Amino acid sequence: MSVVQRLGAGWLLDHLSFINQCGYETHGSLAHPPHGALDTCAPSAGHCCAASACATACTLRDDPAPGDAVGLEGKRGKIRYVFREEFFDVLKPHIVAAAPERLCQGGSKGSPMDTGGSVSWFIYFHCLLILQKRKRKCLFNQGELDALEYHTKIRDLILEGTSHLVQEGFKSGFLHCTTTKLNCSKNVVAGPVGCGLAELCEMAKQFPAINDSDHEAVRAIDDETFLLKQDLHSCVVENNSSCAKMIVLMGQKYLVPPKSNFLLSDISCLQPLLNCKKKYDVIVMDPPWENKSVKRSNRYGYLSSWEIKQIPVSALAAPNCLVVTWVTNRQKHLRFVKEELYPHWCVKTLAEWHWVKITRSGEFVFPLDSSHKKPYEVLVLGRVQDSIEEALSRKSEEVLPIPDHKLIVSIPCSLHSHKPPLAEVLAEFVKPDAEYLELFARNLQPGWTSWGNEVLKFQHIDYFTVLQDE
Repeated sequence: MSVVQRLGAGWLLDHLSFINQCGYETHGSLAHPPHGALDTCAPSAGHCCAASACATACTLRDDPAPGDAVGLEGKRGKIRYVFREEFFDVLKPHIVAAAPERLCQGGSKGSPMDTGGSVSWFIYFHCLLILQKRKRKCLFNQGELDALEYHTKIRDLILEGTSHLVQEGFKSGFLHCTTTKLNCSKNVVAGPVGCGLAELCEMAKQFPAINDSDHEAVRAIDDETFLLKQDLHSCVVENNSSCAKMIVLMGQKYLVPPKSNFLLSDISCLQPLLNCKKKYDVIVMDPPWENKSVKRSNRYGYLSSWEIKQIPVSALAAPNCLVVTWVTNRQKHLRFVKEELYPHWCVKTLAEWHWVKITRSGEFVFPLDSSHKKPYEVLVLGRVQDSIEEALSRKSEEVLPIPDHKLIVSIPCSLHSHKPPLAEVLAEFVKPDAEYLELFARNLQPGWTSWGNEVLKFQHIDYFTVLQDE
C-alpha cells in the first residue's frame, strides 16, 4: 500500500514502499540463455552504427543474467529485488531558507510567514529583493505576475494541508524529526547510465516496416521468449505472469513487474498501442513540456503544444475516462491544458491537485515562497464527456465525484521525473476493474499499460538491489 495516511486535505504517500510491493521477484532456472538464441543482423553499407547496435541481443526472459547473483547459476530458485533506498533519502531541503517552514513544529501557526502581515505582500517584497539583485529594468514580466497570483491563491491551502498530513506522518513513524542528524552521512548514489532508450527508438525507425496484418498486437513474455528489437518496437509487450521478468536490451538489464504491459516507442510510433483496440478508464500523462531550462540542459527531448495535442487520447479513452496531466508550475502550460488541450480531447476539467514534496524530517524540499522553485507540482484532472446515451447506460456504475484542491504529499525520488504512484489514490474515483494507461512513462506498474521512449528507464537493474535469494 502506498497511502500512509488519508485526510480531508489529501494523502501522504510512501513511494518507495509502493515500488517494493510491486512484486519484483523472479522465478525460474538461473542458467545462460540457449546457444543461438541471440538475434544478429548482417551489417550493410552506410549503416555501420545501426547494424552494430542491431547485432546486440534483445532478450526477454524471467531470470537475471549470469553473474547477477553469485553462486546461483545453474540452479532453480527465486530472487527478490528491491528499489535502492538511498534514492529516497531526501534528508534536508535542497534550498534552506533563513527561517524555513518547520511543518513538524506547529504547522501553519508556527510558520514565520504568518506573523500578522499579508501573505501576498510578503511574497511581493520577497520577489522584489530577488529582482533587485538581477538589476532588471522591469519589475515583473507577465509570466511572473501570473505565477505570483496563482501561488498566493493556493499557498495557505498547501501550507495547512501539508502540515496536517506531515503531523500524521510523525505519529505513524513514517517521518522522523531527527532523521537529518542521524543519517546525514549517507551518500546519494547516482543512477546508472543504461542504454539510450530514446536513441534506440530513433534507430528502430530504420528497421523495415512490419505489416500490421501479419504481426501480433501484443507479445507475451514467457520463460523461453527471445524477441528481436523490431518486435519490441512494433507491439505491446506483456508480462501476464505473477512474477517479475528480466529483459536484456542492448546489453542492459531491466526488470518488468508482474501484470504489466509496455510499448517502447516515441510519439511517431503509437500505432501498436492503438492496434490493441483496448480502451482505458484512466489515462495519466507527464508530457515533456517545452521550456528554456530543458533547451539549455539538453537533458531530454520536448514536445510543442501542437505535438501534444496530436496524441490520440480520444481513440484510447473509454467512456467517462479519467484524464490526469502533470503540469509544470508555468501558468502558460496550466492554461494550455485547461483551455486548449482538454477541450480538444473533449475532456472537461474537474479539479486541480498538487503534489507536495517534503524531506524525511517533514520540511518542504524548497521554501514554500521560494522564487527559484516551488516545492509542489500541479495535476489537472478531467473526464471525457460522454454522449447522452452513454451517460444513461452508465448510471449503474456511479463512482465518487472528483474533489478539487487535494494534496499528494510524499518524499520525492532523487531521480529526475520519477513521479509518485497514483493508482491507490485514483482507485476510489474509477470502477473496480478499471484499465490504466500511462503516457510518457519512465517506469512500469502492475496493472498498467505504459508507453514512452524511455518507458524502461527506471526499471534498470542498477536501480535495484537483491534483497534475498532462495
